[in-house]
Amino acid sequence: MGKMLLPDGVERGGFARRYRAIFISDIHLGTRGCKAELLLDFLRNTDSQYLYLVGDIVDGWRLRKSWYWAQSHNDVAQKVLRKARKGTQVILVPGNHDEFARDYVGMQFGGIWVLDDAIHVTADGRRMLVIHGDAFDGVVTYARWLAVLGDHAYTFALWMNHQLNQIRLAFGLGYWSLSSFLKGKVKSAVSYVTDFEDAVASEARRRGVDGVVCGHIHKAEIRTIDGILYCNDGDWVESCTALVEHWDGRLEIVDWGVASGVDRAKALAS
Repeated sequence: MGKMLLPDGVERGGFARRYRAIFISDIHLGTRGCKAELLLDFLRNTDSQYLYLVGDIVDGWRLRKSWYWAQSHNDVAQKVLRKARKGTQVILVPGNHDEFARDYVGMQFGGIWVLDDAIHVTADGRRMLVIHGDAFDGVVTYARWLAVLGDHAYTFALWMNHQLNQIRLAFGLGYWSLSSFLKGKVKSAVSYVTDFEDAVASEARRRGVDGVVCGHIHKAEIRTIDGILYCNDGDWVESCTALVEHWDGRLEIVDWGVASGVDRAKALAS
């Protein structure tokens, strides 16, 4: 008996969740921090009419320095290509870490369209600008060397995070994110996130759309900023979140570590 896909996004009896649109970003394939196994589980257990890859899907920065490509990373790429072959409309909007793909804007590869940005119209008629968001990050735009330095610091924080959570797991404690803690406690980091969100919302307002979907800062969020619906789909390095659109146009953040029933502590600490 074939798999039954339900149109309301609700999983029943182990069948896949069916959404109108799925937005994922900041996967960082090619890095050890990528939670490819959890993402693969998400892709296997969801389906959609539209799939937006909102930048930093492959980490070209890291791959240029040292090659790392696990079988699970290849499996994720193959799964996305398979979805495109089976009729899902897949759109890639490159980010700063996979900026090499911007050389191919307007082209299609394996059924995947590469676009600088996109306008997604929800089922209830709202027009959403889809961008990665790095163009509104002053550090990336005007001080690339500082962005690269920050990337090294973030990689180190993830390594420390892994070591810490291995110890917590051994003592039966849950997952705890060091980098998220630092972002929340350091005043400049909080200001950086707020400035980024405001800048992205301002761009959406300038373009005359109802909202914006982005990634880049690894912080999943849905909120209204001066009349603009701001949606950030998070990442697949720490939070393992996606933004989904239900068939009535409702937008929701899905935390796959919780929604899938996977042992979150073990999956994220691995």
